[in-house]
Amino acid sequence: GEVSGLNFNGNCIDITTKTTGGKTAVFIEPETNYVEITNKVKPIQRGKSAVGSYRQPGKPNKIIVKGKCKKQQGPFAVAIERPAAFFGFLLAESLAKAGINTEGQLLEKSVGQDCNFKKLIEYSTPIADCLARCNKDSLQLAAEALLKTIAAKAATNGKNASWPAGRELITEYMLGLGIEKEEFYIDDGSGLSRQNKLSANALTKVLLDVYKGKNWGIYKNSLAVGGVDGTIGKHFKEEKYKGKVFGKTGYIGGAKSLSGICSAAGGDYIFSILANNTNGQTRQAINDIAKAIIDSGPR
Repeated sequence: GEVSGLNFNGNCIDITTKTTGGKTAVFIEPETNYVEITNKVKPIQRGKSAVGSYRQPGKPNKIIVKGKCKKQQGPFAVAIERPAAFFGFLLAESLAKAGINTEGQLLEKSVGQDCNFKKLIEYSTPIADCLARCNKDSLQLAAEALLKTIAAKAATNGKNASWPAGRELITEYMLGLGIEKEEFYIDDGSGLSRQNKLSANALTKVLLDVYKGKNWGIYKNSLAVGGVDGTIGKHFKEEKYKGKVFGKTGYIGGAKSLSGICSAAGGDYIFSILANNTNGQTRQAINDIAKAIIDSGPR
C-alpha cells in the first residue's frame, strides 16, 4: 500500500467474491464508501475460478472487479490512494454508525509542532509488532514507515520525516560497523528499489551486531521461522529443520535472498544468501544451503 504518516489495514481493502444462486457478489473489508466497486464478475458452474481487479483510469479509488467465480475467491488486498484520508473517512463512518454526528469537511493536513489541539488518546505500535510485520510478514509498507519513523525520532529541527534522512541514518550505522561504503547503497526501506545494493558480508555484519546486542530476543522473534510461520513457514517442514531457521526472505524480479540465523547442534550460525539472475530452482537451492548449515554439526 501507499506509504503515509497515518496507515490503516495496510492501506488496502480486502476483496472477496462469493457465488450463490447463480449470482456473484463482491464484499470488501473494511466496509466503506471510500471506494466505489464495480462488479463485473461472472458466476460459473464449471472450470477454474479467476478473479482480479483494476482501477479506472484517473479514478484511483474506483475499482473494477472482473473474472469468473465458482464458489469463493479471495480475500485479496487492493491498495487505496490517500491513506490518511482513507482512515479519516473510516473514522467518520464509524462515528456515524455509533450515532455520533460529525460536521465540517474532512481535510488531510500535516500537524505542525505549534498546532493547538487536544490529544484524546495516543496509540503507538510496539516495536516488536512493527518488526514482525517487516520481517515475518514481509510487509513492505511497515518497513518504509519504520525508515521514516527513525528519521522523525532523530530529527531535532521539528520537521517531518523523510526518506533521505532515514537512508542517511542507516548508512551511518552500517559504516560504523566497519562495512565499506562500496558494499552497500540504501535507497528505500523495503528493499524493492533496484537501486539498493548489498553484499552478504554487509548483511551478516548487521545481523551479528544485532545478535550481540541486548535486543536480539525481540529481533529474533520478528523473523519468519522455517516450517512454522511467516514467509518460510511452508519450507523446512522436515523434523530435523523445523523451527531451526530464523530468517527474512527477499524477492524482486531476477533476485532472491534469505538472511538470518540457523540454530544447529554446534550453536547459532548467521548467514546471508543473495542470488541474482535467478530461476525456478533458486529458492530450493537457497533452502538447501541453509539445511547444509544445520547438517554441518559441531565445529
